[in-house]
Amino acid sequence: MKRKREIGTRIVGLMGYPVEHSLSPIMHNLAFKSLGLPFSYHLFSVKPSDLKKAIDAVRILGFAGLNITIPHKVEVMKYLDSIERSAHIIGAVNTISNCNGKLIGYNTDGDGFLLSLLEELKCSPRGKNCLLVGAGGAGMAIGVKILEKNIERLTIVDKIDGKAKRLADNLKRHFPLSSVENILWKRMRLNSLLKETDILINATPCGMNIKDTKPVLDISSLRKDSFVFDVIYNRTTPLIKMARKRGIKAKGGIGMLIHQGACAFKIWTGRDAPIDVMKKALKHVIGDSHL
Repeated sequence: MKRKREIGTRIVGLMGYPVEHSLSPIMHNLAFKSLGLPFSYHLFSVKPSDLKKAIDAVRILGFAGLNITIPHKVEVMKYLDSIERSAHIIGAVNTISNCNGKLIGYNTDGDGFLLSLLEELKCSPRGKNCLLVGAGGAGMAIGVKILEKNIERLTIVDKIDGKAKRLADNLKRHFPLSSVENILWKRMRLNSLLKETDILINATPCGMNIKDTKPVLDISSLRKDSFVFDVIYNRTTPLIKMARKRGIKAKGGIGMLIHQGACAFKIWTGRDAPIDVMKKALKHVIGDSHL
């Protein structure tokens, strides 16, 4: 027999399609419990054709908020009442807050990336040359946040023609004084590009699947004083393995997952998230190797 949820418990969760693989419920529910907060985190698998009805239900049922993931991060924006500035620039939302029936969209991915970069790699992007591989939702969020930190130059590449250029053009409009460029994948002079790179960021799904046996790029020309960050968090990717083998500081995306979740936690509850508790929750699932 299922246990009924306590009266007054506020519902939050992750909406996407699919979502069954997510570690967020484990992380958030232990965090809520540790602070004695009446919140409960759930997974909501919603097909794209049902997105509007699902968002309407958030208002009707009085959910406190949601995390939003693939494939809804962009489409969901048209059903919200307002969108925070960074999320508007990024053009994607990953967190929603329900304020008395008014739905406000945020994007915490970029903040999660920055906090993880600073905490785990002890690296500030200020004054650095950054190479961003992948111009999708994660790439957009990361691009905005590192440009806000006054990096020296941002170079964007993507295997899909046009995506890197669209992202670069969008970022140039919002950061006209920053140095942003895109390079066609097939015309990329990888050796010279990597020699000038201080921070290499993989924001593609490459490495997520166990069948991905090669890194997204051959980084044999990357300097040993550079840094590698891979947004993939479910396994140690070939990119991370190759970087560490060469003595380059490298980190996967589990810290980004924790910190972007912590930002959403504060939006919903008004309280600082217990980061150590969230790490402990994930440690039990994935072990120490990713933390």
